[in-house]
Amino acid sequence: MSSNSIGLTSVFAGWEGYNVSLIHAIEGLTPDQLRFRPAEGMNSVGEIAAHIAFGRIDWFARMKASGSADLVKRAADASKADVNVDAAAIVEWMGLTWKMIEDTLAASTVDDLTKYYEHEYWGNVYAISNQWTIWRIMAHDIQHGGQLTILLSMQGIAIPELGDLGGHLAEPPIIRKAGE
Repeated sequence: MSSNSIGLTSVFAGWEGYNVSLIHAIEGLTPDQLRFRPAEGMNSVGEIAAHIAFGRIDWFARMKASGSADLVKRAADASKADVNVDAAAIVEWMGLTWKMIEDTLAASTVDDLTKYYEHEYWGNVYAISNQWTIWRIMAHDIQHGGQLTILLSMQGIAIPELGDLGGHLAEPPIIRKAGE
């Protein structure tokens, strides 16, 4: 197997665990906890959590990722204001959008990272590679996951996976046990 035919699931291993940690942080939150914002004019916990999911749709649809067109239609029908204060709805969107990412990574190889699409922004047309898009969304998840960590901690909500464990759900393989 050449290095270019390696599947992207193995290249981006660990992202799925971070997604699970995000879901665990969100599930079970009350509408009041989701409405919490540190100051007027700043995004609430629910707005940030929903933004993670809906941002995934926006960018993966641009590269015509598997399942993205259906999610674009479903998202257009979703009331963002209602989703922002419904933990179960946010968790559902996190799952749906992760499935889109997972399917895209499973169907792609390292060679596919250099494929690009055109994207117009402020009158300029850019050649956006799949690599750029995937990295952008992974970084987007991490950035906003950090915001969630702070806002939930400000409310005294324990989030061991995102807080104490730093978003690491899966433990790496042990090669030597303590005391051996």
